[in-house]
Amino acid sequence: MLQFAIIFRILGVMAAFFGLAMAVPWAYGALTGDPSATGLGIASLCGLGLALILLATTPNKTPEISHREGFVIVTLTWLLAATLGALPYLFCGLTRSPTDAFFEAMSGFTTTGSTIFSGLDAMPHAILLWRAITQWLGGMGMIVLSIAILPLLGVGGMQLFKAETPGPVADKLSPRVRDTAARLWGIYTFLTLAETAILIALHLSPFDAVCHSLATLATGGFSTHDASVGFYQSAAVDWVVTLFMLAGGINFVLHYRILAGRWRTLQGDSELKFFALLFSGACLLTVVALRVAGHTWGSAARFGIFQVASVITTSGFATADYALWPFVTQGVLLTVMFTGAMAGSTCGGIKSVRILLLFKQGFQQLRHLVHPHAVTQVRLSGRTVDPEIVHEIWGFFFLYLLVLVIASLALTSLGIDLITATTAVITAMGNVGPGLGMVGPSHTFAALPGAAKWILSLCMLLGRLELYTVLVLFLPEFWRR
Repeated sequence: MLQFAIIFRILGVMAAFFGLAMAVPWAYGALTGDPSATGLGIASLCGLGLALILLATTPNKTPEISHREGFVIVTLTWLLAATLGALPYLFCGLTRSPTDAFFEAMSGFTTTGSTIFSGLDAMPHAILLWRAITQWLGGMGMIVLSIAILPLLGVGGMQLFKAETPGPVADKLSPRVRDTAARLWGIYTFLTLAETAILIALHLSPFDAVCHSLATLATGGFSTHDASVGFYQSAAVDWVVTLFMLAGGINFVLHYRILAGRWRTLQGDSELKFFALLFSGACLLTVVALRVAGHTWGSAARFGIFQVASVITTSGFATADYALWPFVTQGVLLTVMFTGAMAGSTCGGIKSVRILLLFKQGFQQLRHLVHPHAVTQVRLSGRTVDPEIVHEIWGFFFLYLLVLVIASLALTSLGIDLITATTAVITAMGNVGPGLGMVGPSHTFAALPGAAKWILSLCMLLGRLELYTVLVLFLPEFWRR
């Protein structure tokens, strides 16, 4: 039976964390005389008040949690984050619609980058900072941070780590979850600070540099300007953001190995090679297509590589309206929207390791037709892959497509055209951001019906938590003793 007391106690801890997180933009707003400071302060107090209620009404026990409770806690934490994260948008008067506010917050915490807001250039800076913070916290996963906190309550966090860790092949930095979380956040923070320093050196304001760095490493895509990164009209800024988007799309275990001087271990990483090949191929096709369409080689490389990096890492930044590009480039971008970058990164999508293993499984079956008596195994980075993992990937792939089709049909039933509906769902499940049609790079999601925003919010959650974590809660047997 589920231990609801410990579930609510953990949610209380997370509510306190989100309340304190909202205090950061509140403090910034109070110091700078920002008009949104009052709304942020009230929202912060709401989070802290909820935390006080939950912590005061639940016993301070120290039991181990089961895997079922782990799934419930992970899902409810994300829903709690989006609910509390929506309050600043309501209390600051940016929208009167709870639907729009929840959509924006869910987009932030899932690092999707879809937005209902326009006029970002005139938006209060404290709110823009809050948007960036939601993405930064969501980038590595609030649950990873909570794993470092939960042991203080005496709660085992391994089930949470299992539920949240992206990708089918776990490769941990440390056998201790708490140490792993600390190291991941250390690398994450270091890269964020490094990008901030470089952007300031390129003459971005400290505020813009901080906000874009928070969103870049999270592969989120929230900007402080309607024109996104294209606002700066700077090739140097474009290339720097491209580099750090790719850094966010690489397995953070590899970052740790690089910082530890273990460069040689990268040579045998099959997923890294596949991701590099996929990215390079997509860039080549896009750059050539743009050159044929009339761009110079320099312009085609700058804008094409940036956009491929933005989409394959599911960042969602833009320097141009790719909806106006040749159809072949749009096809390339839609393809890499599905794949995403590497497992263990901050990106969304199916993950390149899953695509790689599906390819390997397909070729294995072809070889089996030629040599029916041969014993063949799928291998990844020199190691044999458990057949159960391959079966799980096929199941994931089927469920991913099934949810995509059902959600797309649901949106079209609301009167949304097929291109807009399909790409909106693809970008929501892949945590990418802008799509095509009514939700292209030069548009927002504000014009979509309220029901569509709730459907897309669910798709964002499913994509961020990789389907199983959420869908398992809908099985009747999950709730039986």
